[in-house]
Amino acid sequence: MNAYLQKSIALSMPAMLFTVGAIGQSDPQKKQIDKKPNIVIILADDQGNADVGFQRSPSTFATPSIDKIAANGVVFTQGYASAYVCAPTRAGLLTGRYQQRFGFYTANDSRAGMPLNEITLADLLQKEGYRTGVFGKWHLGLQKEYHPLNRGFQDFYGFLGHGGHDYYNFTCSEEKNYECILRNFSPVSDEGYLTDILAKEACSFIKTNSAKKNPFFLYLPFNAVHAPLQAPEEDIKRFNTGNRDRDIQMAMIYRMDIAVGEVIKTLKATGVYENTILFYFSDNGGSKATSANNLPLRDFKQSVYEGGLRVPFVMSWPGKIKPSVCKEPVISLDIMPTICAVLDIKLPGDRIYDGKNMLPVIEGKLKQPLHQELFWDGSENRWAVRQGKWKLVFDKKAKLELYDLEKDISESNDLAMAYPEKVSELEGKYKTWRGDMKSPMGDLKNKANNKNKQKK
Repeated sequence: MNAYLQKSIALSMPAMLFTVGAIGQSDPQKKQIDKKPNIVIILADDQGNADVGFQRSPSTFATPSIDKIAANGVVFTQGYASAYVCAPTRAGLLTGRYQQRFGFYTANDSRAGMPLNEITLADLLQKEGYRTGVFGKWHLGLQKEYHPLNRGFQDFYGFLGHGGHDYYNFTCSEEKNYECILRNFSPVSDEGYLTDILAKEACSFIKTNSAKKNPFFLYLPFNAVHAPLQAPEEDIKRFNTGNRDRDIQMAMIYRMDIAVGEVIKTLKATGVYENTILFYFSDNGGSKATSANNLPLRDFKQSVYEGGLRVPFVMSWPGKIKPSVCKEPVISLDIMPTICAVLDIKLPGDRIYDGKNMLPVIEGKLKQPLHQELFWDGSENRWAVRQGKWKLVFDKKAKLELYDLEKDISESNDLAMAYPEKVSELEGKYKTWRGDMKSPMGDLKNKANNKNKQKK
């Protein structure tokens, strides 16, 4: 862990991590914190596990804005995305459910769209009086019925899909309308660097709703640092690794960190920072194609090894939660149930929610594992299951691999031959879990069946 973060936490760690209010607050601050908290989720795209300052000591390079969130919040050292590619993780994040429950396994499933009977976090928060806005990469459906404004959001600026988007060229054609930069439903013709523009739109949303005293839900899914590798030349010149692609990747992260800083600055300037719950994480591991750094983890995006799944993952709520480090495995599915628990929102009872409320972890009150098992499956002949320290991996090979993550975070020592009973147990757990999931939306043979099948 980054030394700066360790020092910050050591100076401020209280006996009780979760408090009713910060000690010594002035009355105006306390009054503000007693109101409904604002919700901000910042989602990076393809950011490497080591490509943020607080994850490494010494850090490979500075990300001061993101590091400040970590230093003032909870760092989840075993935080996972629910998929090894972007669109499925986004589907799981907004529903609090394994996206496989509704057949969403791959990035291509975003072309079909997240099923309309799925209830989003934005749906629930809008009913509670929140103003809901998303600014960035949607990636959950291209047709009008799947548009963010039909999935619980009231404001949208960004693009519908697919994976990446040019950071400078915002022109689009009728055939590729998913490439258009939209404000709500209408294409816009803006100029600049897309990361900067998304942050500007997010800050405007914060200012507008803070002025109106509206509680708000801001979802900021950057397309950075996904390909194409593009950044302002003056930023690229800051780095000299000997690898031009790596220099551009680092410049993209640098620019995104500035954008994150603008959001935090705006939250503070509008007086709502103390009462804002903020999550920051990446939708999957860093990509080899863009020279990301996932060390010490094995492999990259599109892999069920740790490098494809374990990501930078932090949460802050300055007026309520004191800085801490959490070693309990958590997953992006947990964000929705945690927010609902804070707001005392009852989750719909007609479906299974796989995400868990993380507050007991943060409070230090957890008496058993938050998750008995965690599962990953992209329906590409690769899958994984984690139970405690054990992780079973099948990656398009003829054999199963077993790793002890407490002793072997890099997954270099396969213990399957030494622990055949654990292999059998975890394989059985995976098969039972997969049997409870829907068939993939992209499986044409099962498409007709999937239309009518509703797995709870």
